[in-house]
Amino acid sequence: MAETPWGGVSLSGFEVNGATTVRLFGFHHAGGSGTLFHGWQDRLPAGWEVRALDAPGHGSLMGRELIDELDRLVGYFLDQVRPGDDVPYAFFGHSMGGIVAYELARRLVGEGAVPPVWLGISACRAPRSAPPVVLRHTLSEAQLRRHVRELGGTPEQLLDDPRLWEIFGPIIRADLRLVEQWRPAHAEPLPVPLTVFRGRDDALATPGRVAAWEAESTAFRGLRTLDGDHFYFGADPAPLLRHLVEDVRSARTALPHPAR
Repeated sequence: MAETPWGGVSLSGFEVNGATTVRLFGFHHAGGSGTLFHGWQDRLPAGWEVRALDAPGHGSLMGRELIDELDRLVGYFLDQVRPGDDVPYAFFGHSMGGIVAYELARRLVGEGAVPPVWLGISACRAPRSAPPVVLRHTLSEAQLRRHVRELGGTPEQLLDDPRLWEIFGPIIRADLRLVEQWRPAHAEPLPVPLTVFRGRDDALATPGRVAAWEAESTAFRGLRTLDGDHFYFGADPAPLLRHLVEDVRSARTALPHPAR
């Protein structure tokens, strides 16, 4: 595999006349937005297209009503990711986004639609792991701000400015309610290659909470532990993207009849 300027691997043979050959959908964390994936497009191989989706009430959709029920949020995203052409697509979800990506993949498989060629789950507890004991969405304002600060990834200005917190605090709380009320069905493993990522110093997505993802795929690609905390790829996504590209490449190669 040849090295490329962005530090990843070449996907030689995957680009056809400059057309999109892989479409990567990114799903953000609680209280976040698609800006989490800013700059990814320029770091991925030619032929890749990144679609960083905002949940209603977040980012570019800030004025819309929040959706704090998982089934409704999955339904909202379904039409945006449902295959409309023959371009292979993949999901990557971070924290809350991992839950969304997983449930979206399960919904698509259940409908008999063309599933993603790969599913990346980041900093997210496995469906069969124990639900959280401390419900963060019930914390006081001071406790919630302290928790968000400890996780990192949130601008200090937002946490320190009462006016900004008045706007974003309810969004974070609603998202955490969605995450903590998630009660996944014990279904059959997905017929989709799945890789799990976590930061080595992440106190939330501990090895014990993510290890059980192995049971959720018939083609589990492993757990990748990278340096950093809950937002381990925020400052430098290159190590994550190297793994991501390699795993998508491997998953596509394994397809019986790879789409072109």
